[in-house]
Amino acid sequence: MISKKGNVTSTKQDKTITVTVHTSKKHPKYLKRFRVSKKFYAHNPENKKFEIGDEVTIYETKPLSKLKRWTIIKPVNKA
Repeated sequence: MISKKGNVTSTKQDKTITVTVHTSKKHPKYLKRFRVSKKFYAHNPENKKFEIGDEVTIYETKPLSKLKRWTIIKPVNKA
């Protein structure tokens, strides 16, 4: 089970939240580390109340819609 930790960036959709995950990569030639961010659409089955900025853990599931392939496990920190 693949899981990622990120921050909630949008809660406007019904039963869906947008989570931004930040990772760091190393440049192949110059070896400098830089920050990369990616948005994931996660299923929020019971429309739990999440605020923008909350830290959550998501895990990969089967495709639930065109963009949703993740589901929320639990909140980590409240904003």
